[in-house]
Amino acid sequence: MWDEEIRHMASSHAIMASGVFMATVVPAVLVPGFSVYGTHLLWQYSVAGVVAVVNISLFWLLGVSPPTKKHTITYKMSRLVRSCLYLLLSCLFFHTVVVLYGAPLLESALETFSLAVLLTSLTTLRCVCVLGPNVQAWIRVFSRHGAMSVWDTSLQMVVGCSVVGAWLGAFPIPLDWDRPWQVWPVSCSLGGVIGYLTGLVVAPAWIHWHRKNLTYKSK
Repeated sequence: MWDEEIRHMASSHAIMASGVFMATVVPAVLVPGFSVYGTHLLWQYSVAGVVAVVNISLFWLLGVSPPTKKHTITYKMSRLVRSCLYLLLSCLFFHTVVVLYGAPLLESALETFSLAVLLTSLTTLRCVCVLGPNVQAWIRVFSRHGAMSVWDTSLQMVVGCSVVGAWLGAFPIPLDWDRPWQVWPVSCSLGGVIGYLTGLVVAPAWIHWHRKNLTYKSK
């Protein structure tokens, strides 16, 4: 029943994962001295930018985003402004949460905000692409039994894996290993990206495995 959508999802996820790979490899070739550790901020913004472009393009081409009820320029501009506002608020939210969990408030503020931007591109941006700037729909999807399509289920998994990955990435930081990836916020960024890639792989595989048992309520 869901085979065609699952194939589209697997293909799009493969492209998204390739985008992360290219965001790491291409700057290493073009930018002298580039490395995930040594120029970590540049790597963060490289990955965030590529993830944003690839997600927006693919979800638009696949027609996953909910159709607009109105087709006026004013309404479309309003949706665009609200989407940008939600992304900005998401950056501020992640920044605040990370600081509350122990990140330096003023020292390394740029690094902390860069992590927030990366997490926003891995999570909130996907919510905007799949559900639009609709907070009620976001709450519905992340509530119990709230998914109404395979894309909603995929959204739950990818966002969840990204957040959990970033959270797990914080555990090695206080350990006295003196490794370059323990510098704030390298391990959290790597954890978030690894979690994101894990979600991209797990989501279509899990949905394919359980496709005969999937039932969704009508929207």
